[in-house]
Amino acid sequence: MPLKLVQPGKEVVLQDIEWGMRLRKKLEDMGLTPGVRFKVVSGKSFGPCIIEVRGTRLALGRNIVSKIQVNEIN
Repeated sequence: MPLKLVQPGKEVVLQDIEWGMRLRKKLEDMGLTPGVRFKVVSGKSFGPCIIEVRGTRLALGRNIVSKIQVNEIN
């Protein structure tokens, strides 16, 4: 499922980034590597999506979160 559909407070596992290599590399440098677990802190339908990954909070734009595929952890 796209990250933009995940409700705040949920924990997810990153599956894939469906965009070019440049964005994929940038996100990997920020700690978003395949298989990493992270929590969605804020995910309103407008504005940035805030996630917490590896002890750091990141704000991601709406276009980016629509290209990040994740699986929710039960």
